Amino acid sequence: MASQPREASFADMRAAMVDCQLRTNDVIDPAVVAVMGSVARERFVPAALATVAYIDRAIGLAGDRRLNPPLVTARLLVAAELRAGQSVLLIGAATGYAAALLAAMGVTVTAVESNAELVAHARRALHGEAVELVELVEGPLADGVPGRAPFDRIIIDGAIEIVPDALVAQLAEGGVLVCALREGAVTRLARGVKVAGTVTVRAFADMDAGVLPGFARPQGFAF
Repeated sequence: MASQPREASFADMRAAMVDCQLRTNDVIDPAVVAVMGSVARERFVPAALATVAYIDRAIGLAGDRRLNPPLVTARLLVAAELRAGQSVLLIGAATGYAAALLAAMGVTVTAVESNAELVAHARRALHGEAVELVELVEGPLADGVPGRAPFDRIIIDGAIEIVPDALVAQLAEGGVLVCALREGAVTRLARGVKVAGTVTVRAFADMDAGVLPGFARPQGFAF
């Protein structure tokens, strides 16, 4: 009985997140709103930070990583134009929150994470969250999972400077890639469609996102 007020408070915080952070910022896709209002985000943050799981800022994780603000993840999901039954490559699984959202939307998820501590957290937190739809892979983020390609969608849940050719190669023709693109001090959410073997990402919103390792622009590289 003692846990009921705590559970109720998390449910209230989820509802407030949806109403105050998402609906007021162009997140009105019914499927995205539904899963973000039902998946328990507090399970995907360090236990000491559970009470701030629904704030509109990033949350620090192991290895200098961050769990992106709810709005960032929601906008990426909306931009990906997901449909049940699609195959999705999630880059930067972190503690598994985005993977849980995707599984709840009925897509098949291959989620890549390079930090062993975050992988362990994700395995625990994903228990019961449609885990049959999620394959969690520990390895370099920029490599993806070529053995599972092609993917209908690639979601890079964090800030990167370049989209590696290795990931573009794993996206199906006509598939959609979404990410947060970092240019200097500015980070913008971006979306691209693979056409004739090429993906050109275009920004659609200025939003801060946690930086992912392994995606630095080589010296001398220019857009």
